[in-house]
Amino acid sequence: MKFDRAGGILLHPTSLPSPYGIGDLGPQAYRFVDWLAASECKLWQTLPLGPTGYGDSPYQCFSAFAGNPYLISPELLIQDGLLTQEDLGDSPLFPASRVDFGLLIPWKLNLLGRAFKNFTQFATRSPGDEALHKDFNYFCAHNVAWLDDYALFMALKESNGGNAWVTWTQPHRRREASAIQEARRALAEGIHRNSFYQFLFFRQWNNLRKYANGKGIRIIGDMPIFVAYDSADVWSHPELFYLDEAGNPTVVAGVPPDLFSPTGQLWGNPLYRWDVHKESGYAWWLERIKFALKASDILRLDHFRGFAGYYEIPASEKTAENGHWVPGPGSDFFHAVDAGLSDGLATSEIDLPIIAEDLGVITPDVIALLDEFQLPGMKVMQFGFSDPENPFLPHNYPQNCVAYTGTHDNDTARGWFETATEQEREFALRYLQSNEKDFVWDLIRAVWSSVAVIAVTPMQDVLNLGGEARMNFPSKLGGNWEWRMNEDDLSASLAERLRELNWLYLR
Repeated sequence: MKFDRAGGILLHPTSLPSPYGIGDLGPQAYRFVDWLAASECKLWQTLPLGPTGYGDSPYQCFSAFAGNPYLISPELLIQDGLLTQEDLGDSPLFPASRVDFGLLIPWKLNLLGRAFKNFTQFATRSPGDEALHKDFNYFCAHNVAWLDDYALFMALKESNGGNAWVTWTQPHRRREASAIQEARRALAEGIHRNSFYQFLFFRQWNNLRKYANGKGIRIIGDMPIFVAYDSADVWSHPELFYLDEAGNPTVVAGVPPDLFSPTGQLWGNPLYRWDVHKESGYAWWLERIKFALKASDILRLDHFRGFAGYYEIPASEKTAENGHWVPGPGSDFFHAVDAGLSDGLATSEIDLPIIAEDLGVITPDVIALLDEFQLPGMKVMQFGFSDPENPFLPHNYPQNCVAYTGTHDNDTARGWFETATEQEREFALRYLQSNEKDFVWDLIRAVWSSVAVIAVTPMQDVLNLGGEARMNFPSKLGGNWEWRMNEDDLSASLAERLRELNWLYLR
């Protein structure tokens, strides 16, 4: 797809300010959109928006389709008449600069439970209530392909103490028809409630996205290539993954050892049976991508190289050292996606609204896939300060790429500079003709002035924050995904500074 030249901000909604423990889809999200519009940025990039599980990672979700209930705004629920201000009176004293998931989750679920109780008990209080019920019924009817399985999965999970589906009784693990029928009857309330949470999430998110689009801002969504093992997707579609008779993975995803990780990275996600996906015309993937593009304008495909070839590790291994590379679905997959998104229209032009996360060791087959489908890859300038031939430096960028100062997996630009080697810092200052005080904004300026069709910077870099604001430490357990903005961070002067760059460099 041919993208227009634009600049944007990477910020996950959880990082927005809010008095209720976590950034959400309420007033502060609209304020952020207004701030983006004032800065004349045309893009807002998020992380995956799915319901997070173990480790609170948006890349390990209970569903590849569902939304995260923790992002539902209490203030908007008050506007809908589902809560009152008094319902928020027992709010804990949440930290202002980070998400305390342990404190947040039970409180938020209790709050959403109250909203659900009010929804079911006061169906006809007013015309607004009646309209809300009609909207809910419409949502359920039009999302049955994934919602029924997801809501049942979550209800079963709740009834099993939150444990992974592989620990459930065999009839439920294997989805035996009689057991599933009985579960739908016995857990009807939980199914209804989890469906309602999804209705609330997508109602709020779609309204926010519509507002952003109305301001000329497009949303870049994020799609992980793999899904979590403990997910409704694997439980309801075991035939699509390499699992044994008991439902356990036989092989899992990861990456091999390198200079940064001597034993590699063992991610543990189950791997796809691509032959089965191909037999169906990649039906599950097409459904997933089409649904994602209803919630965003552009998709960033995480770990893009896995579509060319992926690293397969026996599930019995404790590290990623003894894996091997296996060919992925390659161009056959993307031709099917292109045809599916075109709805059968006769066209010779490939038009995939996709950004490819092509970081790491990239082989010729990955490059060929990018070229064939004209997909922009990623250039992270923070990686570039070794020598003038480094491909992550702007003078080496192709036009068809997305340039970043850094990503959610890196330190902030300020944090990187403060911990980089003396040689890297010296080269960076020399390359940018910068001093230490202005380093971060000189880095942003270099990315914005580059030929890259899209330029993106994390909000932490716009705020010139240090390593304390880092979003994620790959392979580190705990302490990730917690950073939050302060309410006064969205200043007019900061928007004006960014607007100047957007004007100067035609973004």
